[in-house]
Amino acid sequence: MSRFWSPVVQTLTPYVPGEQPKMARLVKLNTNESPYGPSPKALAAIHEQTNDDLRLYPDPEGLALKQAIADLHGLDPKQVFLGNGSDEVLAHVFLGLLKQNLPVQFPDITYSFYPVYCKLFDIHYQTIPLGDGFGIQTADYQSPNGGIIFPNPNAPTGRAIARREIEDLLARNTDSVVVIDEAYVDYGTQSCIELLRGPSCPENLLVVHTLSKSRALAGLRVGFAVGHPALIEGLERVKNSFNSYPLGRLAQAGAIAAIQDQAHLEQTSNKVIQTREHLVAELVALGFDTLPSTANFIFTRHPRHAGAVLYQALRDRGIIVRHFKSARIENFLRITIGTNAQNDEFVTALKEILSTS
Repeated sequence: MSRFWSPVVQTLTPYVPGEQPKMARLVKLNTNESPYGPSPKALAAIHEQTNDDLRLYPDPEGLALKQAIADLHGLDPKQVFLGNGSDEVLAHVFLGLLKQNLPVQFPDITYSFYPVYCKLFDIHYQTIPLGDGFGIQTADYQSPNGGIIFPNPNAPTGRAIARREIEDLLARNTDSVVVIDEAYVDYGTQSCIELLRGPSCPENLLVVHTLSKSRALAGLRVGFAVGHPALIEGLERVKNSFNSYPLGRLAQAGAIAAIQDQAHLEQTSNKVIQTREHLVAELVALGFDTLPSTANFIFTRHPRHAGAVLYQALRDRGIIVRHFKSARIENFLRITIGTNAQNDEFVTALKEILSTS
């Protein structure tokens, strides 16, 4: 511990991202990256922008990218906010919208960056337990709060709730913002973005997206939020007090092309969905209990084998999945949906492990 740290640094427990191991032979199923490459149009756009103009600052407002996102979703560009990955967008959301007198609420099992942001920005928070089946129960979000945030589908469970439940939650929670983190929405979950169209756009709904998952641009770092223009203005104030040039020229160019290539998104997302259903069936045959998932990962456990033991046995064979040591989920593994070949190798390894233990 450095004596030059500010007091807040001494209290922080940082978020721990998924392992990025340097192994010669590796089946990497731990960080929910797309098993398929980005849109070829995105790669071409990045290549085209790799020129002498990189000496110039990018558009600080990202107007062309905002317009592309607005066109795709039937919104006004004033309803779009951009960030360096959805994690930066979420950081601005916590500071700009969720730092209130009342505690922000989110599930007890969810994206573990949420409590990290709360501690970083000195935000009071309250966790709401998931139900017996590890689902979000919107009826449990009844008490006064400084905001509500959760992923849909939730992470790491993969379980989603219907849009009508979120509409009911919005109707009951009119005095604070509701943030829906839709990082994995393209794999079978109803998006809430359509609620933001037109004059009936709710003042307190914000939806956050990333291009890291279904659009396969995790290495480019692009995220965005959409909502009522008043919410977006608040986020812009925070952004311009922190980093007025969050997205570089290459990121903006690649993101615009990816947003406009909806056919590539649908093709690759459908392949992931098909592979996910096949993998779930394979795991059922091996005796695993798997939660219903509409994400590009599954959350599963075996009733007779500890999650930590399975995780290590897989790792010893060069297959990396995610294991959490948190209460209630310590026996679960979170498995990213890979290619068919990767999943076959994963299942073969599981069969070997189960037969020898």
